[in-house]
Amino acid sequence: MIALLHASPDSLIARRLGSTSAPRSAHWFVWLSLIWSIWLFVTPLYEPRYFSQWFWPTMASYAVFLALYACAYYRHRRYLRWCVAGMAALAFALLPYNPGAQCYIIYACAFLAFCFPPLRAVAGMLLLLGAFALAWWGRGWSPLYLISAVLVGLAVGLMNISFERRARADAQLRLSHEEVRRLAGVAERERIGRDLHDLLGHTLSLVALKSDLAARLLARDPAAARQEMEDVGQVAREALGQVRRAVSGIRAAQLAAEMASAKLLLESSGVTFRYQVDALPQCAQLETVFAMVLREAATNIQRHAEASHAQLRLWCERDQAWLEIRDDGRGSAMQPGTGLASMRERLEAVGGALRIESERGQGTRLLASAPLPRVPQPVPAPETAPQPRGCQDAALR
Repeated sequence: MIALLHASPDSLIARRLGSTSAPRSAHWFVWLSLIWSIWLFVTPLYEPRYFSQWFWPTMASYAVFLALYACAYYRHRRYLRWCVAGMAALAFALLPYNPGAQCYIIYACAFLAFCFPPLRAVAGMLLLLGAFALAWWGRGWSPLYLISAVLVGLAVGLMNISFERRARADAQLRLSHEEVRRLAGVAERERIGRDLHDLLGHTLSLVALKSDLAARLLARDPAAARQEMEDVGQVAREALGQVRRAVSGIRAAQLAAEMASAKLLLESSGVTFRYQVDALPQCAQLETVFAMVLREAATNIQRHAEASHAQLRLWCERDQAWLEIRDDGRGSAMQPGTGLASMRERLEAVGGALRIESERGQGTRLLASAPLPRVPQPVPAPETAPQPRGCQDAALR
C-alpha cells in the first residue's frame, strides 16, 4: 500500500496537484472522499441479518477496495480501467451479503469518467448500473438502496466528466502559455542577435585594423602606436556601451511574455484584460519579480475572482516602481496562502512590499511596489569619434 502512494507522473493525483495551488489539500481530498464508503457498514444495520453474515465478507472486500482506490489515484492511468473493473467485481461479489455493496458501484462510476471520452463514459455507467440492477433483482433488499445507487452513481460520474473536461482544457491552456513564453524568448534572442551583429560588426573590424596598425608603428613611431592603442580602448568602451544597450531590452521580454500569457489565460476564461505600461523598471531582478507577481495574480483571478474585467498598470515614480492589478470580481478578505506568501517573499527580497485591498462584491486591488536601483551617471562620451590618424600617417608613408 505504501508503494502505491508514490504518485506516477500520469496519475489522477498528479493532474490534481498540477491544477491546484494547494498540493496538501489535493491529497486530503482524495482520502476524505472515502467517507462515503461508510454506508458499506451502515446499510446492513437496517437489515434483519445476522452480524457474521455480512461483516467478514465486507471487511475482506474493503481491504481490496482500498488498494484499488489508491491504485486508481496514484498509479499510471493505464491501470485505471482495471481498478474500475475490480471495484465493479467487488460490488457483484458482496451483493449477496451486504446491500451496501452499492458503494462500490458508485465509486466505479466515479472513476469510469476518467477512463473514456464523455459519451463512452456515460454509456459505460448506464451498462454498469443496469447490470447491477439485474443482479439486485430478487435479493430481497429494499429498492431504495438501488435507486440511490443509480442516482448517486450517475450524478458523481457526470460531475467527474465535467471535471475531466475542465482539467484537459486547463492543460491545453497551460501549454499555450508555455508556447507564448517560448516564442517571446525566441523572438527576443533573434532580435538581440541582429542588433549585436549590426552594432559590433563595424566596431570589431575597426579594433582589428587599429591593433594591426599599432603593431606596425610600434618600432618606428611609439607615440603614434600608443595613440592608436588609446583609440582602440576608446572604441572598445563604446562597443561595450552599445552591447549593454542592446541587451537591456531582454529584461522586458519576460514581463512582456507574462502579460501576453495573462491576457490569454483571462480572456479564454471570459475575463476582459487590459494593461497600461507607462515605464519599465530598468532592473532585471525587479522585472522578474513583477512577472512572477503578475502570473500569480492572473491565476487567482481566473480561478477564484469570478470577474468579468481586469486591468494592469505598471509605472515608475521617483525612486519606486509600481505594479497595480485590479479586477471587478466577488472580492472578499483573502486568506494567506502559498501564492500570496510567495508574492510577498519575492517583493521583500528586493526591498518591496505588497498591499491587497479586497471587499466582498467590490473586487480586488493588488498593489506591488519596489525601490528602483540607483544607476550611476554615465561619463559623457566625446562628441566626435577619435580620428584614425595612424591610418593617414601610414598612407602618407
